[in-house]
Amino acid sequence: MSIKRNNFSSRILWRLYGYSARLLKTKLFRTAASNTSFPEVWLLLVQYFERVPGFFWVVQRNSFFTMPEILENKADIELYSPPPEVRGMTTLDRSAFKRTIVVPVLKVKKEVINKLLKSLKHTTLQRSGLKRVIDDPKDEDRRFVLLDPHKISAEYSLGESEKEILKQFSIDPQVSKYNLELTYDNFKTEEILRAVLPEGQDVTSGFTRIGHIAHLNLRDHQVPYKHLIGQVIIDKNPGITCSVNKINIIDNTYRNFQMEVLAGEANMITKTRENNNTYEFDFSKVYWNSRLSTEHGRIIELLKPGDVLFDVFAGVGPFAIPAAKKKCSVFANDLNPESYKWLLHNCKLNKVDRKIKIFNMDGRDFLLGPVKEELTKELSLLTKERKNTLHIVMNLPALAIEFLDVFKHFLDGKPCNTDLLPTVHCYSFSKHDNPAKDVQERAEAFLGTSLEGRCSTHLVRNVAPNKEMMCLSFQIPAEVLFKKQCTQEEYPVEPASKRLRPNV
Repeated sequence: MSIKRNNFSSRILWRLYGYSARLLKTKLFRTAASNTSFPEVWLLLVQYFERVPGFFWVVQRNSFFTMPEILENKADIELYSPPPEVRGMTTLDRSAFKRTIVVPVLKVKKEVINKLLKSLKHTTLQRSGLKRVIDDPKDEDRRFVLLDPHKISAEYSLGESEKEILKQFSIDPQVSKYNLELTYDNFKTEEILRAVLPEGQDVTSGFTRIGHIAHLNLRDHQVPYKHLIGQVIIDKNPGITCSVNKINIIDNTYRNFQMEVLAGEANMITKTRENNNTYEFDFSKVYWNSRLSTEHGRIIELLKPGDVLFDVFAGVGPFAIPAAKKKCSVFANDLNPESYKWLLHNCKLNKVDRKIKIFNMDGRDFLLGPVKEELTKELSLLTKERKNTLHIVMNLPALAIEFLDVFKHFLDGKPCNTDLLPTVHCYSFSKHDNPAKDVQERAEAFLGTSLEGRCSTHLVRNVAPNKEMMCLSFQIPAEVLFKKQCTQEEYPVEPASKRLRPNV
């Protein structure tokens, strides 16, 4: 029982850690390439606190008249919900979203409008796409200032502080009401989808943005509405002209996936920026994940000028290109011919084409060929005085750990200094209660040695419920890397302080 309880606690801690990390990334490391909504429960909370019952009846369209001081009938109206008739719509009809609501207004002389708006900024209507000031058709010298119904009392009267402000401008404090027509353009994405999808079903309006493409992962209950959802995403996000949905998992050799165009143009060649670098590629033929921006930056921060980076599964260059810009020596490889083509293109685009050696090989062949050759050369040159470090990045989470057996007796001879052994950053998925332990143990099985006290694990992101993406970093142990073993006198063990610290 205690073991089950510990496993459960461990999983909860990992989930909380991952969620907190992602919140921090969203706040502190926001990228222009991605646009992901908060979880559904957060959305519900926000809407709950935003929605306060309205205190009026809808009357004649486009009419304007004075409210009584106290209203006897109070309709509980959700102001910014589209009309109920749109429920179940599968083909977008923008005209069906017209709705008239009643908002409180003040009648104000136009010459004091600007000063009044500054003084009443917390009371006026604040909603994107809606004007706070509209013309009075009966009096060209006056304007209507729209007030937020949620900020007005049940009696539709202003507070004492607001009345004092109006008194300073000689404005009649009497609050009136105005019938305001809302259209499709006035509703937010979440509001539209919540009104259209079956009541009580989850509404996910989040997506990943890659240049002009919005990439969605729709759930089963959303599929009947997929074309409508795709069009709404395009309509509500300037610059997006194409929305796509992934229709299978990444399970092929080249790490891309099948997708369908939901709405907009079918142009899959896109350009995006990440960490001050520009990448162009055919999104339908290569692997790209904007959610890894922070992780790419984290690894690059570990490098210093003169270091050597071997990128075994380089994709279109999110590790290789910034490393080359940092004046590292870079060897980048990818098996996918399309990734190789766009990697070459992006190196030229970012003006590092002369600083990166690029290969189109199987990852294992790349390790056994160019990496082995260059490591042998680099380790023979390294001394205690020349301490540029060697890094091997293996970002293929589904399979990378299975490549670690390549390093068993990888090199001949013996190391000159254990501090200079290459550091591996190996990515992996885990569904285990303790992902860090799981990834470490699987790596140890392929390496044939223990990494206890010699590795660190980093939670990259939560991929799906009960599925984490992890990064295991470690210096390849000398007893694994070299064929010839050293004696204790020839090869002293490095102090513990110089080893990578494991996660606690």
